[in-house]
Amino acid sequence: MAGQCVTKVELTVSCEHLLDRDVTSKSDPLCVLLMNSSESQWFEVGRTEKVQNCLNPKFAKKFMLDYYFEVVQKVKFGIYDIDNATVDLGDDDFLGEFECTLGQIISSSKLTRPLVLKNKKPAGKGTITISAEEIKDNRVVNFEVEARKLDNKDFFGKSDPYLEFYRQLESGWQLAHRTEVVKNNLNPCWRPFRIPVQSLCGGDMDKPIKVECYDYDNDGSHDLIGIFETTLTRLTEASRTTPAEFECVNMKKKQKKKHYKNSGVISVKLCEIVKEYTFLDYIMGGCQINFTVAVDFTGSNGDPRSPDSLHYISPSGVNEYLSAIWSVGMVIQDYDSDKLFPALGFGAQVPPNWQVSHEFPLNFNATSPYCQGIEGVVEAYRLCLPQVHLYGPTNFSPVINHVARFAHQAASQKTASQYFVLLIITDGVITDLDQTRSAIVNASRLPMSIIIVGVGGADFTAMEFLDGDDGRLRAPNGETASRDIVQFVPFRNFQNSPKEALAQSVLAEVPGQLVTYFNMSKLTPPSKPSQPTQTGVPTR
Repeated sequence: MAGQCVTKVELTVSCEHLLDRDVTSKSDPLCVLLMNSSESQWFEVGRTEKVQNCLNPKFAKKFMLDYYFEVVQKVKFGIYDIDNATVDLGDDDFLGEFECTLGQIISSSKLTRPLVLKNKKPAGKGTITISAEEIKDNRVVNFEVEARKLDNKDFFGKSDPYLEFYRQLESGWQLAHRTEVVKNNLNPCWRPFRIPVQSLCGGDMDKPIKVECYDYDNDGSHDLIGIFETTLTRLTEASRTTPAEFECVNMKKKQKKKHYKNSGVISVKLCEIVKEYTFLDYIMGGCQINFTVAVDFTGSNGDPRSPDSLHYISPSGVNEYLSAIWSVGMVIQDYDSDKLFPALGFGAQVPPNWQVSHEFPLNFNATSPYCQGIEGVVEAYRLCLPQVHLYGPTNFSPVINHVARFAHQAASQKTASQYFVLLIITDGVITDLDQTRSAIVNASRLPMSIIIVGVGGADFTAMEFLDGDDGRLRAPNGETASRDIVQFVPFRNFQNSPKEALAQSVLAEVPGQLVTYFNMSKLTPPSKPSQPTQTGVPTR
């Protein structure tokens, strides 16, 4: 970006009167946000959650964006009816889109516009409403909440309760957070969750907060169990020994029943306000990002001497592997002070005994697999290529576990001084899927992120499965990833784009993943960013 980020903004999205693309039920909409800050193609910034069976969704997940006053930041909101588990939106029904600039949204603060189809014709009566708010408060509220004796709304089984937290605005109530659904339980205990103070009450401790409790129904006709209102002041009185308790009241039932008391009790066991450090807080506070590259040398890439091979280096000195290394590495090397990057290969027979290895250093130096700068990684790759025999199978888990060992050592130091990013570049179908799932779930508890770039034209469905955007990844033993750490992109999506576009897309989630890990671990930046001293004033 040309200048300094003016501010961070939070965008809240809702839609009304969406097209109904499902035959037996209603559409299951999701909103994807794309940006285009130059003449390049659009790149994805993020997605909301999917709302089941709903033509008037209020999306709970917000978009956080850096706003630059002096740059025209084009944004596009796409609404899709999600009917499968793939990350690719190309196989989902398109419900409409809206394109504008971030400046237009910010100057309106709340914008409602019709959705249009790809041919620019109206998407039925569908509209989108986007609210923008500057983020001035970087505190978050950690919650632990349970309930007891909720009303049973189901004839067969018990209610499936979830909570919605609303913030009061002049224009009405705005959804701030939606919990997960606890199935078949009138005394549910929800997973711990966090809500930014700004989203919950705009920083005003005494501003009303509304909490609604619903019984989830698959067809989208969720039944209201009850409501209560409170404030953050009252909520923060909660403790595990003396929870803050609230009667959940259903006004319709109260008016009908003479001796109605409540529809259950919501018990807040923890409501703790903590400062949420930002990515820049950690980087400026001394956190180093350690970058490792792992390159696929399996036989399916084709003979490197043949122009058809993905490893063939063209007369101009490039191929998709090199393009991916350059693109991502040039951005990330600025955050690593020693500029020494381990570079690994997998899936080849390596000298001197020609055994298949799934974790070999490109420089063949097992005691020091480090390359000096991205130039060193590229040079090691070029020199390695003619010295190995491409083979197989395509196993990811050894290189993931390799980096995880170093991340584990860093985690045991209980400081936020190191974070690890592994870039895997591969041409296709993964062989050790179960072992890789287990390795990723294990790594999700460590200070590391994994970026997978798929080169060539293979079917990358398994890779999309590893990218937990549509739900938490599970290991074969049922263990769930504690956070989403995998970002997958097919290189072919960026072939005709400027070189910055690939890096923007694959690195977009890393700052959030780093912050989530260190905040979950309750680790503050190693040192606070130093304050500049005044000229002529001695420091003590």
